[in-house]
Amino acid sequence: MRLLVRAVGLAGVLLAPTVACAQPSRTVAPAAVAALLDSLSADALLGRLTGSEGSQRAAAIISGRMQAAGLEPAGDRDYFQTIPMARADNRRIVIVADPAARDTFPADRRPEGGNVVGILPGTDPTVRDEAVLITAHYDHLGVRQPVDGDSICNGADDNASGTIAMLEVARLLAAEGGTRRTLIFVAFTGEEMGGLGTRWYLQHPVHPLETTVANLNIEMIGRPDSLAGGVGRAWLTGYQRSTMGDALAAAGIPIVPDPRPDQNFFRRSDNYAFALQGIPAHTLSSFNMHPDYHRPSDEAALSDPEHMAQVIEATARAVRLLGDGPTPAWKPGGRPEPRPTP
Repeated sequence: MRLLVRAVGLAGVLLAPTVACAQPSRTVAPAAVAALLDSLSADALLGRLTGSEGSQRAAAIISGRMQAAGLEPAGDRDYFQTIPMARADNRRIVIVADPAARDTFPADRRPEGGNVVGILPGTDPTVRDEAVLITAHYDHLGVRQPVDGDSICNGADDNASGTIAMLEVARLLAAEGGTRRTLIFVAFTGEEMGGLGTRWYLQHPVHPLETTVANLNIEMIGRPDSLAGGVGRAWLTGYQRSTMGDALAAAGIPIVPDPRPDQNFFRRSDNYAFALQGIPAHTLSSFNMHPDYHRPSDEAALSDPEHMAQVIEATARAVRLLGDGPTPAWKPGGRPEPRPTP
């Protein structure tokens, strides 16, 4: 989760028919969640800094899981949506749209990386041209100054946990045969660098934004939050802004309003860029303001796999509702407007 995202343009959303929401029949094993969390937040990945070798290793793990789930690849290179990047200084990475301009950077300042994208096609010919985006960022902060002898920012909660949730939801719903609408699963890079991966996706969507009807972003579900009700419960940013939260509540899904609206989490993750496009977009989380945020101490051992498994199952129910049920809509005054350009 980051502190700032850049505003983008506006677009519309479409309406779709209402149907009942079924619950996934398969469960999530806490032990399997813990094993994948260990892999994605291992020291060997060196904090998954955007464009790093560790980030590429993480992307390979993610793409392998998408393939195993049966998602269709939707990148320019299998599941990978390549982003032309250059390192402007020691850490800051920028998008370089002109390959010739990128070639002017030294080879050691041309990092490789991008988003990882898979698709589960819709099953209903009347609405399968509409898509629901399920997203999570897989990058983190890399290696920084040591704290108590540890310099690797593993990012187990932020956001290996959300990436795992996205992958497990894909596995569950693909095993059930999908939903009426098309589901697009995207693991973004560069969230910690101002939403770099999201900006690239908005410029190069794998499905038209005009018929993308919702975005459920997942971030930091590794630990229970007592203000949300504890183990197995999560909260939704911007809950009051659209009908998405009300629909989840009506279906009995244990996802509640963000208990800390003063933190402005709605604007602090990848969902916000899609909301500025006019797409009802929210982030699901259970971040409890723990002191390991953005520190090397955000380790897998401090996460709660049982809590994660329950939240993942709830998230799968939420995604099925979005894929099969009523299309979310902004409530009056709920849709954010981009800040004016100076």
